Amino acid sequence: MKDLKYLAALTIPISAAISIYFKGYMSFFTPFYAFVIIPVLEVMLPHDASNLEVEEVEIKSKNKLFDWMLYLNIPIVFGFMLFTLWDITQQSYALYEFIGLVFSIGIVFGVNGINVAHELGHRQQTFERYLGKLLLLPSFYMHFYIEHNFGHHAHAATKEDPATAQYNQSVYSFWFTSTLRQYLNAWKIQHKLLKTENKNFFSLKNDMFFYTLIQLAYLVFVFIFFGPLGALFALAAGVVGFLLLETVNYIEHYGLRRFKLPSGRYERVRECHSWNSNHIIGRIVLYELTRHSDHHYKSSKKYQTLDYHDISPQMPYGYPTSMVLSFIPPLWFSIMNKRIPKEMRLTI
Repeated sequence: MKDLKYLAALTIPISAAISIYFKGYMSFFTPFYAFVIIPVLEVMLPHDASNLEVEEVEIKSKNKLFDWMLYLNIPIVFGFMLFTLWDITQQSYALYEFIGLVFSIGIVFGVNGINVAHELGHRQQTFERYLGKLLLLPSFYMHFYIEHNFGHHAHAATKEDPATAQYNQSVYSFWFTSTLRQYLNAWKIQHKLLKTENKNFFSLKNDMFFYTLIQLAYLVFVFIFFGPLGALFALAAGVVGFLLLETVNYIEHYGLRRFKLPSGRYERVRECHSWNSNHIIGRIVLYELTRHSDHHYKSSKKYQTLDYHDISPQMPYGYPTSMVLSFIPPLWFSIMNKRIPKEMRLTI
């Protein structure tokens, strides 16, 4: 039963169901749950810095229950997407209700879509990576698979990485720089991969080309079956979804940098190059994403076996709470900047 704790991630879509059902000001219940209730619970509940024993790691790595808890998010994400699109075309929504549902469904796209896609995108089995790419579709962020796996994990905590926030950079500035640079970087990486295999732009190996076609087809599908209002909703909720991801990206490596060696290469990624959090609620709702230091240290590890390392920089709060703090840059800087040693600060 203890292993089922990760089903707590489904409280996000449950909160979205409450938003859809009650409407009115309850349309904003999901952002209230994610950015008020969860942070309060994080502050109230204790940390858990314990790691699994070697025998437990072996058992949990092979337990398919943890995989199925991820797969369950696929029908949930697309079910919520289709039902909400249908619902807004059947009823007359006030503008504030429409906006509330955009945020509510967008948060589902971010937490149960992109976050799970990130985990599946690192798996060895091809079908799991395909499921991960599928979950990126509603947020129009399929290029994330290429940039994250071939770019971010190689360049994290360096100026070459679009997804690493620099010291004293606000989250709002980061949204623009990271979103644009990651997209352009994904095309550059794709070009290099094609060149390595002597393939041209229109090759079946050009994933970026097909991602673009698939995402355009998705929008056209929504427009045809749910009209302009449905297309606007899908687009807006998708933006909320990927901005949620970028906010997480912002706090994961904020201000940290890797040193260049005499050879001109960077030191290898270590546990000290990502922010860690042992706050229980954030850990289970985000499928252990908050143990990000170990994820970068050994990206092949499954979420249920990630460890805490003493040398990892620790966030004073959980990831959900830290995201809220990042929305107020002066407060974020006052709390986080003093936690970064001067020699470790990534500056322009």
